[in-house]
Amino acid sequence: MPILTLTLALFLQGDSGAGTGGAPTPNLGFGALANMMGNIGPIAIAVLVLLLLASLYSWMVILGKMSSFKRATGQSRRFIRAFRKASRLQEIAAIAGDYSASPLAQVFEDVYETYKRQTGGSGPPRSLKPLERTAQTAASEAVTTLERRMTWLATIGSTAPFVGLFGTVMGVVDAFQGIGSAGGGSLKAVAPGIAEALITTAAGLFVAVPAVVAYNQFSARIRLFASATDDFCRELLNSLEEMPARAQAQGSPRTAAEAPREAERSLYKQ
Repeated sequence: MPILTLTLALFLQGDSGAGTGGAPTPNLGFGALANMMGNIGPIAIAVLVLLLLASLYSWMVILGKMSSFKRATGQSRRFIRAFRKASRLQEIAAIAGDYSASPLAQVFEDVYETYKRQTGGSGPPRSLKPLERTAQTAASEAVTTLERRMTWLATIGSTAPFVGLFGTVMGVVDAFQGIGSAGGGSLKAVAPGIAEALITTAAGLFVAVPAVVAYNQFSARIRLFASATDDFCRELLNSLEEMPARAQAQGSPRTAAEAPREAERSLYKQ
């Protein structure tokens, strides 16, 4: 309450000074802010520098994540279309490298390598268990890659207000020291400390809010990627599991109605 009272007095004094001059000052707000910045002490400056560095890093992470998620989304959509249109396993393996940003392509490449070690690159797999383990590991690694540097956003979003609060406390301490030095609670004595408190508090919130919003949004996007990757793993393993049945069906006569259905599900036909 005393801080709020002193702050209001500061603005009232500024308004009264502007009114006595007869003409309004258009840049009064910027001038007041410049005066406040000129009165802050070394501790407040250190807090502001720390918050500035945190803000720059958080925005670097935010912009980088926005770009990587956009690239991963676009490439995943194109890869899944190519995956479902391909008629042979080798066709997908040949183009998977063009979709390196897609977690789906990363999963496919790892599973395909395990498949090649089992079969030499053709024929049904001998065992699905190694393929399932490979798919699970690849999906986990792909999601972990998407989560890289997310902890920094969470850390900055949660700690920046407290860093600003530290500057606030030190500003209040300076205000009380000014009162003690001046022997009274004049505005001139407490203005520097109040300036430190207000500026560092606002700076802490300015750094924390974008980091928290971005972290929540990116976390939701990562959950969608994880869900899509799990669905793709099941689709890939189901297709591999059906390969022995399709290979056996190739030697038996097919009706006209069965042929189109097999053509639709002939992704891994060798």
